[in-house]
Amino acid sequence: MSYVPGVITPSGSILIRLLCCSVLVLPALAAASSCGQSATVITEVQGNTDTSALVGQTVTVEGVLTQDSRQAGGFSGFYLQQANTPADSTRSSALFVYTRHKGGSSGQRLRVTGKVKEHYGLTELVAVSDLQVCGTQALPAPVEVSLPWTRAPESLENMRVRINGPLKITDSHQLTRFGNVSLAAKDPLISTEFMAPGTAALRHARLTSMNTLVLDDGHARRNPPSLNWLPAYNATQPGSAASSLVAGTQVHGLTGVLDYRYGAWRLQPDQVPSLEPPSLPEPAPAKPTGSNLRVMTLNLNNLFNGDGRGQGFPTKRGAKTLAQYQRQLQRLSAGLNQAGADLLALSELENDGYGSHSAIAQLAASLGPQWRFIAPVNPAAQKDAIRDGLLYREDRVKALGPAQYLSAGGRPALTQRFVLKSGGLPFRLVSVHLKSKSCRNARGENAQQNDGQGCYNGARVKQANALHQQLGQLDNSNASAGTLITGDFNSYSKEQPISELARAGYTNMVAHFHPCTPVRCEHYSYRFKGARGSLDHALASAALKPRVLSARVWNINADQPRMVDYRSHSSPQPWRSSDHNPLITDMKL
Repeated sequence: MSYVPGVITPSGSILIRLLCCSVLVLPALAAASSCGQSATVITEVQGNTDTSALVGQTVTVEGVLTQDSRQAGGFSGFYLQQANTPADSTRSSALFVYTRHKGGSSGQRLRVTGKVKEHYGLTELVAVSDLQVCGTQALPAPVEVSLPWTRAPESLENMRVRINGPLKITDSHQLTRFGNVSLAAKDPLISTEFMAPGTAALRHARLTSMNTLVLDDGHARRNPPSLNWLPAYNATQPGSAASSLVAGTQVHGLTGVLDYRYGAWRLQPDQVPSLEPPSLPEPAPAKPTGSNLRVMTLNLNNLFNGDGRGQGFPTKRGAKTLAQYQRQLQRLSAGLNQAGADLLALSELENDGYGSHSAIAQLAASLGPQWRFIAPVNPAAQKDAIRDGLLYREDRVKALGPAQYLSAGGRPALTQRFVLKSGGLPFRLVSVHLKSKSCRNARGENAQQNDGQGCYNGARVKQANALHQQLGQLDNSNASAGTLITGDFNSYSKEQPISELARAGYTNMVAHFHPCTPVRCEHYSYRFKGARGSLDHALASAALKPRVLSARVWNINADQPRMVDYRSHSSPQPWRSSDHNPLITDMKL
């Protein structure tokens, strides 16, 4: 008859739950032996490799309970570390004991009998048949460690550690959902932001991931109401502690148990660390001397306005309520206006027509009476739920001729020629949003190629090449200052779609003025799992390149924690108005 592992009850009996739902209460097993008698050394259980050589065997170990995680929502067990043993730089001297037994507390010496198991990379003791409290004992001193790892973290698994020096927060995406943030010694870079795709880029990405540490809250629960390492956190007021969780925040005083769960090394802290946030985002950059046209590029992070009449929420994407939409629109408008742009190239805008109740019309109205939006002559070419949008200040700029979508597979690019009202040569502005890196339904050349470029790179390369070809077929008989292709390419700076357009004569202007290197990269538009890079670009044709005086990123969004966006509360500032940073390109036409 099948059964699940036994659970020791508070009275000392073992409760065995049969699959047929009946219950038997049997006498408690006799103690394997008494405290202080011969026992298996925990380092022997851990061994020298990722997997214990004693898996499946029943052993008796003694150690100090260093951290208890048997509380409601915890990991259903505790960490047990060998005491008074010489340091071993190759083997861990601690185990996680998975049990519902309530005996023992932090700072007590325990003698435990159970079966050795590897659980998703974590060495555990399970099916506990005996647990004895052997008195109190001081916690083992934490082992001093550094990131990047100077010692294999496997040799420290489940042990108390102290991190030398501060680490930086690189990602807080999982904070409200699981109560953790990612940390690293240096703010990591996406490998294909500064190196060509391939084996070396993939190796760099894996190294970056290995040298990241998750600061956890000792719980397996979702949507935690509070956090043991961040007392100021309050789930009912998600913006309350957000100012201390900006990417780049230095975290001091990291001490606790080094744990391995959910595919990542984690620190389960035993004291509250201190946080040192960076400065607030800087104001929009000033226009360079001689500039007479500013273009701002931004992914709007799904600006959907319901039915445009206050109803129709929740939307397919973006805001779930009218109040959320109003807060989103207010923040976006604040950022777009503060930048002082003449032209806006936008993506992730709801594809709901061009009437007075459309998302693009309401965005233009929120920016002020001087703003107008472009409506292409072939709107049916865009069939996706989201589209690109072009807006312009009609008091400064004039649209020339018809605008149109250029179909290159996937979401079509939107193109329009503009000229300054004060005179000068016209130029062409193209707003793009290439296929995302999501791997859903990816096959063949669009599947993961293990070169650091993600899925659907083949589709993005085809879109880039088709865009170049179609731009060459447009009527450019009139004198022109050139072309600027800008938007969300879903490709980092050294990836193939950008390289293909470079071969066609287009220069990545942000990378031109501010190239990313392994040691310096101040201009980036996006963060993915803590690593930073640019998915958004401004590519100038050979004719336009000498007229571009400045191209840069305005870092107001990507570093800010998701928990402070429009979903949580309103703000007069544009910080975290999107998940992408805007690009600002200044020209002299």
